[in-house]
Amino acid sequence: MKPHFLFPPILMVLFYLVLSTFQATASPLQFIPMVPQKYVYLEDQVYTIKEGDTLVDLAVKFEVGYQHLVLANPGVDPWIPKENQTIIIPYQVLVPQEFMFKSQSPYILVNLPEMRLYFFNYPFLFIAPIGIGDQGKLPPIDTYFIYNKKENPYWYPPPSIKAEDPTLPDVVPPGPDNPMGSHALYLSKGLYAIHGTNKIYSIGRRSTHGCIRMYPQHIKLLFENVPIGTKVFIIYEPYKLSIEKNKIYLQAFPDIENQIKNPLVYVLKKLDQLLEDKDYKIDLIKLEKIFEQPDGLVHQIGEVKSFN
Repeated sequence: MKPHFLFPPILMVLFYLVLSTFQATASPLQFIPMVPQKYVYLEDQVYTIKEGDTLVDLAVKFEVGYQHLVLANPGVDPWIPKENQTIIIPYQVLVPQEFMFKSQSPYILVNLPEMRLYFFNYPFLFIAPIGIGDQGKLPPIDTYFIYNKKENPYWYPPPSIKAEDPTLPDVVPPGPDNPMGSHALYLSKGLYAIHGTNKIYSIGRRSTHGCIRMYPQHIKLLFENVPIGTKVFIIYEPYKLSIEKNKIYLQAFPDIENQIKNPLVYVLKKLDQLLEDKDYKIDLIKLEKIFEQPDGLVHQIGEVKSFN
């Protein structure tokens, strides 16, 4: 039996009022109130390019991942975007049911191809962009837990990194040269951690040796709210699906490790599992276009026809 949350009517009204405020501001630095049977949160925003803007700088300014901004604006030159051009700031997120209820206690979920971290602390949710491991350096898909936390951590470069750069010292103290930034949450397996960074332009990129990087302000907020012992689920899901008010939504990201051999078959199987014996229709042409060029945006791809 799946767990359900029961909300008194007055609390439900308050939740929707608070949620509408979050939807309007779409601030990534807030805990989002979760609503039963709701899976699409926040709203994308638009921005008009000004002289001197780059997508690299705008990603940092709006606290989104670089990949998210580039995917959402195909054809826009990331270094010399056209002045007065309108671009999308991709805040909207689809949170599928499979991400929820993984633990009765607060937990973290890291979706590698999406380059996002989710912190579920019911009835609230925190979402942030991340930097992840370079090719061949992703952490294993597994369940971990936070076994230690450190503010102003020291960095001890492991042998694999020192082999790449023998000039590195054995210990890097806290400060601007420390790649772990100001806060670190250490995982229970391997030499992995969720930490800050001294390279803010690396968020939304494959740029680490396996650790999860976050913007300094995001890791600080996470650090302050995540206790030792918190479970961490690292998953690989480039195609997220949900059903909300009989509408079928998809949010797709590049299959960065080429793990999904046939995206259409994969998504249709997920839909059959999600909908069981319900009838539905989908736009196959739209779906194929999304597979050809995943943009990280939330798209309605179909609808449920009946509940028989």
